[in-house]
Amino acid sequence: MLRKIVLTGAAGFIGSRLRGPLSAMAEELVSTDITEAPAETNGNETWVTADLAEMDQIAPLMDGVEMVVHLGARVDEAPFPELLGPNYVGAYNIWESAYQAGARRIVYASSIHAVGMCDTNAGIGVDEPHRPDTFYGLAKCFAEDLGRMYWEKRGLESVHLRILSCTEEPQNLRALTTWLSPRDCVHLVERAILTPTVGFTVAYGVSANDRAPVLNDKVPFLGYRPQDNAEDWAKALMAKTPRVDAQNLGYSKLGGPFAVVDLGESGVEGIRKMTENEG
Repeated sequence: MLRKIVLTGAAGFIGSRLRGPLSAMAEELVSTDITEAPAETNGNETWVTADLAEMDQIAPLMDGVEMVVHLGARVDEAPFPELLGPNYVGAYNIWESAYQAGARRIVYASSIHAVGMCDTNAGIGVDEPHRPDTFYGLAKCFAEDLGRMYWEKRGLESVHLRILSCTEEPQNLRALTTWLSPRDCVHLVERAILTPTVGFTVAYGVSANDRAPVLNDKVPFLGYRPQDNAEDWAKALMAKTPRVDAQNLGYSKLGGPFAVVDLGESGVEGIRKMTENEG
């Protein structure tokens, strides 16, 4: 049983699904987001509304912390100034305050967008050099490098989970390769917490998809064994999208819609651009 876990981004899709499992792993869970507390919390869970960009709001959360699960961020591409506070300064505030409080490890929600301009069919591993597709992806590169530096200079461990597409079910043809089920996501975070030693580690957050475009073969020590497979939805999804343009960056690059948009342009616009020539 861990002493204390701090969970940021606790109101998000992944964070809301982690609150229960994390509360069972620790004597105390502090959940935080920029939003107000939900209607119900777990018995050992405290909710704190806080802004990641404000060190004076983040540092007090870390008193007595053992593990930090850092999911908090603006989760979309946007102009750089809009991402600077939550995604860049926020990452620094988490690492520095966790270090000052004596934390053992940070589990960070990185993203495939840290390598989003890599070719989908390249079969890249966890040691692939950064190739961000957006300012959002660049923030993930920054936090990964921050984590490596804090490990090498200060001995603070971190696991950086490059999440691909976490949804209840695969939503489109691209998700046949990128889907991460909520069940597998929880398992991955649990393994990132419970593995005895990790140093600085990068791992991909993807289910056991037949068509998975990335490899976790160099991090077997995490013990991550995904159970779900997007192939179960392949027939239905392929019937809806029988043909795609082979030159469409939304499919040929790992970043999908984020590889299509201009810098600072929301990924929602990228989804529209991806689907213009399908069918």
